[in-house]
Amino acid sequence: MRATRRYEDMTVKIDAHQHFWNPARGDYGWMPEDDPVLSQVYRPADLEPVLRKLGIDGTVLVQAAPTVDETEYMLGIADTTPFVAGVVGWVDFERATDRAELERLSLNPKFLGVRPMIQDIEDLGWMLRPDVQWGFETLVDLGLSLDALGYPRHMANFLALIRRYPELRVVVDHGMKPEIGNHSEDSFASWADGMARIAGESGAFCKLSGMITEAGADWTVDDLRPYADHILDVFGPRRVMWGSDWPVCRLRADYEDWHAAARQLTSGLGEDAQELIFGGTAAAFYRLEP
Repeated sequence: MRATRRYEDMTVKIDAHQHFWNPARGDYGWMPEDDPVLSQVYRPADLEPVLRKLGIDGTVLVQAAPTVDETEYMLGIADTTPFVAGVVGWVDFERATDRAELERLSLNPKFLGVRPMIQDIEDLGWMLRPDVQWGFETLVDLGLSLDALGYPRHMANFLALIRRYPELRVVVDHGMKPEIGNHSEDSFASWADGMARIAGESGAFCKLSGMITEAGADWTVDDLRPYADHILDVFGPRRVMWGSDWPVCRLRADYEDWHAAARQLTSGLGEDAQELIFGGTAAAFYRLEP
């Protein structure tokens, strides 16, 4: 099992979810060609100025392509970029031989865990298939984490998976992508119930991220508030971490605008709770080194 790195109690600001990419690499199949926002190259030098301005100490760099090559690309960035505290990568759960890849990657101290791109998998029950269970078992064995990327329709299966592996550290990405832009009482109630079950029946964490992307182009803080309030209510600050989802967030707003909105959404909480959401929770969950 991978050695546990202890995180000392200190005030730290962490962006728990961001990306770098170069579309010319050719493995971002989800990315529209010639998109004025997404198809640009994004490097550390593009993000560092805003991190410095906002006083953010570090980031978690998350995969955006279903290839081990991209994971290697991100680890290379992390090795030369002090503010990248860790990397969430990818391996092929449909290839049991990729256990060796996980074991090898886990030797890099900045490799934190993996994110299967479940939102893009047609088979709704993929995560419960017998042939992919080795992957979740290996994450437990190696002390690595799982970023749960999906939509509300995946919540029941994610809950079943998390309960199957109670020792697996899981964080729900982007609040499981609720339909903020197409809000209805029924869709909100269904999402809210599913999230409450995940929070109440498992030890999973949740990222306060991706919300503006799921909202309309003319989103307001009030549009986001019911969803943020519910996440904070059912998970609590010790299990909620803020992430920018930059540069995807640029589809709706700049980094600073989303950061300001998230600060507004959490302004009613105490200082200790805000410190957890904007740094402490991510540092503890991902076992980041100060």
